[in-house]
Amino acid sequence: MNFNSLEFLIFLPAVVLLYWILPHRGRWILLLIASYIFYMSWNIWLIVLIMITTVTAYGFAIAIERAESLKLKKLYLAFTLIICLGLLVFFKYVNFILESAVGVIRLFNTEQDDIILNVILPVGISFYTFQTLSYVIDVYRGDFKAEKHFGYFALYVSYFPQLVAGPIERPQNLLPQLREEHKFDENDIRAGGKWLLSGFFRKCVVADFCGIFVNKVYADLGNSNGLAVFVASALFLVQIYNDFAGYSEIALGAARLMGVKLSKNFDKPLTSTSYTEFFRRWHITLNQWFMQYVYIPLGGNRKGKALKILNTLIVFALCGLWHGASWTFVLWGVTAGIMVSVEALLRKPFAKMCEKAKIDLENPLVKLVRQIVLYVFSAASCILFRAQNIAEAGVAFRQMFTAWGAGESYVSQTMSALGIDAFQIVQLAIFIVAMILIYRLPLENKSESLPLAREREAAGISVFVYGIIAIMLCWLGLLAMGDASVFQYFQF
Repeated sequence: MNFNSLEFLIFLPAVVLLYWILPHRGRWILLLIASYIFYMSWNIWLIVLIMITTVTAYGFAIAIERAESLKLKKLYLAFTLIICLGLLVFFKYVNFILESAVGVIRLFNTEQDDIILNVILPVGISFYTFQTLSYVIDVYRGDFKAEKHFGYFALYVSYFPQLVAGPIERPQNLLPQLREEHKFDENDIRAGGKWLLSGFFRKCVVADFCGIFVNKVYADLGNSNGLAVFVASALFLVQIYNDFAGYSEIALGAARLMGVKLSKNFDKPLTSTSYTEFFRRWHITLNQWFMQYVYIPLGGNRKGKALKILNTLIVFALCGLWHGASWTFVLWGVTAGIMVSVEALLRKPFAKMCEKAKIDLENPLVKLVRQIVLYVFSAASCILFRAQNIAEAGVAFRQMFTAWGAGESYVSQTMSALGIDAFQIVQLAIFIVAMILIYRLPLENKSESLPLAREREAAGISVFVYGIIAIMLCWLGLLAMGDASVFQYFQF
């Protein structure tokens, strides 16, 4: 059941309506049933996997809390990691492991037959596995008390707004809210509506429209020139950001309609001026997960620069692998880790150099230049994220760096490769402006003076109404063209 589907547009209002009709003691039952229905709509057998993860984490977390020795606590934690990560590794990486092994064997034996094993990736398994592990690890550390109510814990693991693609919630944020008795609040409904508006706009208008041109070029990379490949990669960065941020905002909106505040997963990353800043603002909950449960336990930055760089590379390589079972994702992660490490090493010398040259790094023009430079590098690295394999990435990089020309025919060739006509250029310009404006949409009410608050509220209502009309028209147009798509991060 995609968020951008008719089924969900019926499912969500029905759940929200029943939620506010039912007394507090029955709401968790409704949400748990709704969450399981939502998940089984993808594949009915998926319920088995999520139940194994739920029962395992629930039982061992209580055992860890009751264990009298550290040795026993570690043993229970190890069992949890083996079972939960074992399921994740098998369903997500077994094909990748076998294909890589066959590739190595072929180096020595060219007659090696293919090993065919097509294990289907269960949707959302990376997200709910990491969320469950954060709970068990926090119980092990003593940061959170084990949840004794199985129903509330099962709901924590499967809560439908953020089940399939996050945000990855720590138990300290989500479990108490699921237990809390929420009162109907118009501010929550208004805020939830705004998050939904922004999320659907990002996905159904901006991301899907950019995807039309990205898919066109990447379907025929060998015949696309350098400019077309670069533009497609730059548009893919816009696409993947708005696709994933759109999902996250719809999740925030859906939960907020029922009084639950999920964690914000993106903070305007495309306005960043450095890789370090970019990854602090991109997929925030995943980065925090790796920071808390991998980077810091490895030693973080406490044991010298060399170990800090090694830990950074390990974390980013794992982050890349988390995104997908492919060497392209691993290379993307390692590349990002190298860039972040280089920035860390050069930050002070670069600041001193700018100070001597009397360059103000906070100057709006200087910041704009830095943002553009970062965007260009990020767009190029997105080739690794978008390509299906190393060979396809190689073709894309080759074309981008060699297939350049000039003149009117070259521009025409570029537009042909992208599948752009004059009308779509106007559409693209409108969507770029709209994406910039969506940045300025106030999604949360601020404490303001009353007259100003009323003025902004009126403006917000106007934006909300016209936004809904715009989404309906644009979405219908995309559906008519057959280009409405599932969320990109569902595959992770």
